[in-house]
Amino acid sequence: MAAAAAAPLVLALDVGTTGVRALLVDAAGRVTAQHYREVLPEHPAPGLVEHDLEKTYAAVLAVLAASLAAAAAPVRALGVTTQRGTAVVWERDGGRPMHAAISWQDARTTRRCMDLLGEGVLVVPLTAASKIEWILDRVDPERRGVESGALRCGTLDAWIVYRLSDGAVFATDHANGSCSGFYDLAEPRWQAPVLRALRVPEASLPALVDSSAVLGTLAPATGLPALPIASLIGDQQAAMMGELCLEPGTIKVTYGTAAMLDLHTGTEAVWSAPGGYPLVLWKRGERRELCLEGTAITAGAAVTWLRDGLGVITSPGESAVLASSVPDSGGVWAVPAFQGLGTPYLDTQARAVIGGLSRGTTRAHVVRAVLEGIAWRCREVYDALRTHSPHPAPTRLRADGGAARNDVLLQAQADALGIPVERSPVLEAAALGAAYLAGLATGVWTSTDDLRATWQPARTFEPSLSAGEREERFARWRAHVPAARAEGA
Repeated sequence: MAAAAAAPLVLALDVGTTGVRALLVDAAGRVTAQHYREVLPEHPAPGLVEHDLEKTYAAVLAVLAASLAAAAAPVRALGVTTQRGTAVVWERDGGRPMHAAISWQDARTTRRCMDLLGEGVLVVPLTAASKIEWILDRVDPERRGVESGALRCGTLDAWIVYRLSDGAVFATDHANGSCSGFYDLAEPRWQAPVLRALRVPEASLPALVDSSAVLGTLAPATGLPALPIASLIGDQQAAMMGELCLEPGTIKVTYGTAAMLDLHTGTEAVWSAPGGYPLVLWKRGERRELCLEGTAITAGAAVTWLRDGLGVITSPGESAVLASSVPDSGGVWAVPAFQGLGTPYLDTQARAVIGGLSRGTTRAHVVRAVLEGIAWRCREVYDALRTHSPHPAPTRLRADGGAARNDVLLQAQADALGIPVERSPVLEAAALGAAYLAGLATGVWTSTDDLRATWQPARTFEPSLSAGEREERFARWRAHVPAARAEGA
């Protein structure tokens, strides 16, 4: 009797801010192999953040090849997720970049965005639109290249799939599009007023496509098998899929350098959240779903500072060990605003503060206070996103990202919110989400109901504070936030 065919695998690619990851996922949602290559951004001057695209692409090919070599079963498709809002301009023939990619973190166009706002055109500095204009002003000031079709523009995801397909696929999904600065959320298309103001022809931008669909195949030039490219999505939206936040009112947090909270809002945008911004979550067929996103700008970066700046820990993992060695912070408090305060304040000038120190303060107290400060900042973001949500309050928060390994942080988060916090079984939830969407497009899973059966949190952290104690502690901590802002100087 012939042996049953092995269940297919799905390959996922995650091109992040500091590195590139590929992983293989089986039909049960388990990661069977993964490979990572660090590719750090470059900082040519203060406030400027760029990516060497050829180094990034070499890393992409390396991790994809390594993962495919580790496959113990046929690989059905490739899903792609990337950092969002990073700007690229490239040649139509061959895909050669005309300039380093300008990162979403880059601040060089902040003043230009303020000027545009004065002209009635809203472009946010964290998006790609004004950065594409900046590149074009230097490599194609007369716009002859983009007008003739010789140059193409887009976000990082569009360039990655363009290169992987050898130019056959020129596309971005609606989720990435909504982070580009060109997208009209009310009517899913590129905004003509923004295109005119920045002198970017619509034809030079990629086509808007579904987040889960076969777009093309890997080209022979990659040296890889001709796998279907079957999903394309921004990283935070992909993490929502990876954590199966599929119903309106569900919410996740990704603890990276920053902490990004995303609240599923169904098919309607919520515009009124203080410091939050509506985005496309994904588009599958005729259904476009949306989310509301908010940011605590400093999360994992605060733990990195404890190691590299203060020198009180030797690794991020040590922070949990040290913090759990004391029952509380000993009166120490921290507002981790090293790079400003995001939602709800949108205060780029804010700076971190630590107080409540005494002769009895130890490094363990300081570390615990910083972790608790991250949790309280996420509580502020959570409250802002919930302000005008029409959906019932979330019953739990799902958590992914590197800092989600930290038990003390996740317990502090549960205590700060008063709801259980579930640690994702796969902390690389963005790559997992890209795999899910690619598998849905190619029949590995027939529907999201198949995926729901795969969810099993690695651990659940239950709140340990009464409602009264939680709110008292939050009010006490929040009284220190003005010290981080200009008003507290």
